[in-house]
Amino acid sequence: MTLMQRLFANLFGGWFQLRQRFPAMLLDELADAVTVGERGHLGEVRFAVESRLTVRAVLAGVDAHSRAREVFAQLRVWDTEDNCGVLVYLLLSEQRIEIVADRGIARRVAQVQWDGVCSLMRDHFSAARWREGSLAGLAAINALLSEHFPAGDRDNPDELPDRPVLL
Repeated sequence: MTLMQRLFANLFGGWFQLRQRFPAMLLDELADAVTVGERGHLGEVRFAVESRLTVRAVLAGVDAHSRAREVFAQLRVWDTEDNCGVLVYLLLSEQRIEIVADRGIARRVAQVQWDGVCSLMRDHFSAARWREGSLAGLAAINALLSEHFPAGDRDNPDELPDRPVLL
């Protein structure tokens, strides 16, 4: 996407779609999916959706990947005992999906696996299946975390909020 395309997309796209694509009922459903999924693994999953970036951010070179890392820090996804936080970040205006995993999980789950989750979600989103894509993505993430970071018999406190964040 060129700079002009990004500016146009962030000026005119995404912002009015946030509540339409992610209504309160879906946010409740996603929070429940995170809660249930986290019972089977030691990971902590956060889900954040942003309608668009500011013009200043686009001109400064901020892209979805760098913005996802900022949101990861802002939401304190890194602040878990086992460095086991995972952020799913959606930038609606540019139709981008980013997954940022903390170092404890990144050591065990390869980037290609996160890319597969993004692809799964993108396939649903491109067909306007926002609910299905979000839930399928969370299910895939929970499956990966259960495989690579199982809860077992360890104490498994809920360290981060489960409700998705609309930015």
